[in-house]
Amino acid sequence: MKKIFSYENGLVALMSLVFGCLFFDRLALNFLIPFVVKDIPLSDTQIGLLAGVLSLAWAFSSYFSTAWAETNNKKKLVFVAAVVVFSLCSFGTGIAMSFAGLLVARLVMGVSEGAVIPLAQNFVEKESSANRLGLNAGILQGVGSALFGSILAPVILVAIAENLGWRNAFYIAGIPGLLLGVLSWIYVKKSTAESLGKKEDTSIHFKELLKYNNVKWGIPVACCVFGWWFATLPFISKYFVEVQGMSPDQMGKTMGLLGVSGLLASIIVPALSDKFGRKNIMFIFMFLGILYPFAVYFLNGTMFHLPAMFITYFMMGCLAMIAAVIPSEAVPPPLRAKAMGLIMGVGEIVGGVIVPSIAGVLSDKIDSSAFLWVSATMALLGVLFTFKLKETLGQHKEFPHYLDN
Repeated sequence: MKKIFSYENGLVALMSLVFGCLFFDRLALNFLIPFVVKDIPLSDTQIGLLAGVLSLAWAFSSYFSTAWAETNNKKKLVFVAAVVVFSLCSFGTGIAMSFAGLLVARLVMGVSEGAVIPLAQNFVEKESSANRLGLNAGILQGVGSALFGSILAPVILVAIAENLGWRNAFYIAGIPGLLLGVLSWIYVKKSTAESLGKKEDTSIHFKELLKYNNVKWGIPVACCVFGWWFATLPFISKYFVEVQGMSPDQMGKTMGLLGVSGLLASIIVPALSDKFGRKNIMFIFMFLGILYPFAVYFLNGTMFHLPAMFITYFMMGCLAMIAAVIPSEAVPPPLRAKAMGLIMGVGEIVGGVIVPSIAGVLSDKIDSSAFLWVSATMALLGVLFTFKLKETLGQHKEFPHYLDN
């Protein structure tokens, strides 16, 4: 019973809720945009800018906010402040009266949210048992991006918007984050958040991080994993309805099924890596991800369409691996939050901004399915870059000094 209510489990649960609340707020505009445009006219370009500015702010903040917090031993303060600010930005989105107001709210939200994930993963990594790092990181990732972001958010937010209005949906979405910010301040121990090592170690410039093999090669892997996901995410719903002939209800159920796949993958894939090695598991599930666009395109109308998409979408589990598990084992303890922030930041810029932009242009100019082949290409490149990674299973407690000499 004591093991169930251990500090480690409590911290994982709390960080998972924070992570979930973050994705709930981040993705809220995606699901509520049909309601928003009735009050605030927005072009497709403006809608794209709202998503892009959040991703860019998130990317830069992932490294710079985390690096500042680690260098100045203020990780707990920065984390709690960031949770409170992104929650307030949900209120800010709700009160916005123009595109400019929405843009400012999403910009500030991106800055605050960028600091939360690497710090949350850093806290969990520090308190994880030697044989549970992958599982804990996967729970954190899965509850956030899949359960809250992909499964619960569209159902809850749309229901609130239909009954109480879209502005109230944003107001309600911001409340849990404020409560979790207070709880985090109370629950997270000083020893969990304190920076380790001497001052000169924690102030290393980000170029120094590139001397570590799994940071240098983890960055392109992250760009590919993020790119695989974001190449399809903005376009897949429309493709299901307009090209493959699904009804809106069928499309919604299909997206929900993919959300369940992402949730399970985010827990199962990192947990398997605790047993069979980080690199081996990355290979298997990234190769599986190459097949996802083919399952979407070629199996439409067959009995294998949904099962094949469900299985091949398990590459989602690689997100937690490359964003948290691998960087936490790649560098000494004083640099782990920075390494996570750098890998997430560059991955967000390339995979979350540049790749979907290219996928959209190609889909407009060449064929409506072009975004699928961009996704498959990113997964294939990710497999190739994974060859360069070094196995680090079980070495996050005692750093093996994997400098790229």
